[in-house]
Amino acid sequence: MTSISTVLNLNNAAVVHSTIQLPVKVHLPKCFRGTWVNSSSKHMSLNYQFHHKQISKVTECRVASQDVQQVRDKVDSTAQALDELENKKIEDSIAYIKTLLRSMDDGRISVSPYDTAWIALIKDLEGRDIPQFPSSLEWIAKHQLPDGSWGDEQFFCVYDRLVNTLACVVALRSWNVHAGKSEKGISYIKENVYKLEDANAEHMTCGFEVVFPALLQKARNLGIDDIPYEASVIKEIYYTREQKLKKIPMELMHKVPTSLLFSLEGLENLDWEKLLKLRSPDGSFLTSPSSTAFAFMETKDENCFKFIKNTVEKFNGGAPHTYPVDVFARLWAVDRLQRLGISRFFESEIKDCLDHINSVWTEKGVFSGRDSEFCDIDDTSMSIRLLRLHGYHVDPNALRNFKQDNKFSCYGGQMIESPSPMYNLYRASQLQFPGEEILEEARNFSYKFLKDTLASNQILDKWVISKHLPDEIRIGLEMPWYASLPRVEARYYLQHYAGADDVWIGKTLYRMPEISNDTYLELARMDFNRCQAQHQFEWIYMQEWYESSNVQEFGISRKELLLAYFLAAASIFEPERTKERIMWAKSQIVSRMITSFFNKETTIALEKKSALLTEFNNNINGLYKINSATRECGLVDILLATLHQLLEGFDKVASNQLKNAWGAWLMKLEQGEANGGADAELLVTTLNICAGHIAFNEGILSHNDYKTLSKLSNKICQHLSQIQNKKVLEINDLNTTNSSINDKEIEQDMQALTKSVLEESVGIDRNIKQAFLSVVKTFYYGACNVAETIDVHIFKVLFEPVV
Repeated sequence: MTSISTVLNLNNAAVVHSTIQLPVKVHLPKCFRGTWVNSSSKHMSLNYQFHHKQISKVTECRVASQDVQQVRDKVDSTAQALDELENKKIEDSIAYIKTLLRSMDDGRISVSPYDTAWIALIKDLEGRDIPQFPSSLEWIAKHQLPDGSWGDEQFFCVYDRLVNTLACVVALRSWNVHAGKSEKGISYIKENVYKLEDANAEHMTCGFEVVFPALLQKARNLGIDDIPYEASVIKEIYYTREQKLKKIPMELMHKVPTSLLFSLEGLENLDWEKLLKLRSPDGSFLTSPSSTAFAFMETKDENCFKFIKNTVEKFNGGAPHTYPVDVFARLWAVDRLQRLGISRFFESEIKDCLDHINSVWTEKGVFSGRDSEFCDIDDTSMSIRLLRLHGYHVDPNALRNFKQDNKFSCYGGQMIESPSPMYNLYRASQLQFPGEEILEEARNFSYKFLKDTLASNQILDKWVISKHLPDEIRIGLEMPWYASLPRVEARYYLQHYAGADDVWIGKTLYRMPEISNDTYLELARMDFNRCQAQHQFEWIYMQEWYESSNVQEFGISRKELLLAYFLAAASIFEPERTKERIMWAKSQIVSRMITSFFNKETTIALEKKSALLTEFNNNINGLYKINSATRECGLVDILLATLHQLLEGFDKVASNQLKNAWGAWLMKLEQGEANGGADAELLVTTLNICAGHIAFNEGILSHNDYKTLSKLSNKICQHLSQIQNKKVLEINDLNTTNSSINDKEIEQDMQALTKSVLEESVGIDRNIKQAFLSVVKTFYYGACNVAETIDVHIFKVLFEPVV
């Protein structure tokens, strides 16, 4: 890995070795252009600007007889063509995803051979000896795998293959069709059933131990004799089923919706008169086509039939293992797009998704499909987190429905807890508002559960098969939400997100294209690299500025400059927000220059302090030049010139607002009131002015809510700065591990800040409030992480290309 010391020496020559293709068009506002960006290079590709020296040498050696300008033009043309091609790919990917999200409806999900087979068993309603849904039989016949099995073709899971194959064999034999296919399926079962002995129990499909024996009994009743019914592994499954059925609260399951409604086809001695009262409004039993098909065969209920008919028509003869999945698909799609760093392209679509979630939210939580009285902690936790992040009102006390005896479960009666729902519970719990005890309880439980699971290396999940899940959870625990920076999170999630390779576990394995999608991943990679190229360009400019402004005269190192720019780029990363990003980084450095100057205690320094304040208050007009640093008050001149350069290039209104903000901060500094907290307030106000959020409504700065946010942010950042400074002083302790911040006062203040920023309010735009949270999180990030970790993050975000 490239060291940070190498990065600090990054110049035009160093960038040549980068594998990043820099964009032809970059966003560099006029007020931030240095002399190195001149008019002659206006239409020249950045690729050429960075490579022209090397190309000149190559052309001297290899094409001496060719006009050098022709070679340069060719290189520039090629670079521009490549850049336009990538922009086209980005545009096409965005258009595809927009279409996908806008047409989500009840959610897209792969077909389950198992559920399709149960529907195929339904007899003709008019009493003829034919199937009511012949298209389901045809779907089965068309989708047998080459080895004779049915199931997920790309990922082998013995539970999935056996339960799907046995169900399809039973359906085909029941109607005496496609004998060759059923024989091939029987052979597969006979040869592979023994693999159950070594299978991972965590990857057992939902209700396998209940429904598989029921299917075996049907096969035996059909005279299918080639299955090894007496094999020890099958006897063990029968025994497990009997034990589980004994524990089933039969009386309870007939009164209230439980997870048992999902697998009615595997149960016996059911009271259908009572159970029919527990149907969902769409006519299904807990959104399960197989369970509902069985219920219809037992009751001939008209509502059950309507659900089945609609599902079969929707999936052209097939049926998924659960439907609808409108809640699940929307929640996880939004989550993936946000974590990949590409949600900004789909703001209206995301709003539509969350409006839908908000409309189906209940005081008990939500399930994967709407209108279900049965809820689960996974969908409920994700709903709480995303709705809260986007300003919707949501009551986290819904989580109490999943808590019993100081333990949280995915749903009532859950036998074994799984990491992924607990991880989503943990993520939701971090958005706690003051007084929300249930989220504190949820965070404590989920954090311990996940730490213990990681420590025991038992990270296999019963709901999703993802090889990156352990690393995803580990990084999530190491990087709490208070300290998470958007680009750092995106960079790691690009490593953990598997796109279409992720497989979900239900009654069978299934896939969700709105959640696990290679186009998401491709767009995220291209966008990250495009943003990174812009950031590298800006970093070169920042180094030019560092040298021309004599920043080193104030004891500020180039590495401190890199950290300041990294915090800005990791928080505000969009290419078009260069002005805010540069202003963030420069403001941090300039405020440190001034603070360093003010911290000197000599008599001369006191005079210089007075001179600085006097000249600033008399309105800087650009009369102070860097070369005046040779005079007695040279440092004052450097600061005045640097301040003037920082605040120029804005319209008159913004310029005056910036001068007022910096003037107020200087007065606080002179009076000894400026500290880490005041720096944070100055930075937030500078960013909001720079972004145009204040504009002609300067009264916002004196709004009570703005003042409250400023005061709270100042307090938090001052406290965090003290923690960080203490950590720096203890550097000789050789502590190279990140530390959590166990400070009750900071925690309470962060909860209050989170509430103030995320809740909708009258008078202050949400973007203005978000700036407070973004800045505070960088202070929290600095207090949480050791230098080694920060160095890794800097390299990953700014210099390591995503491939």
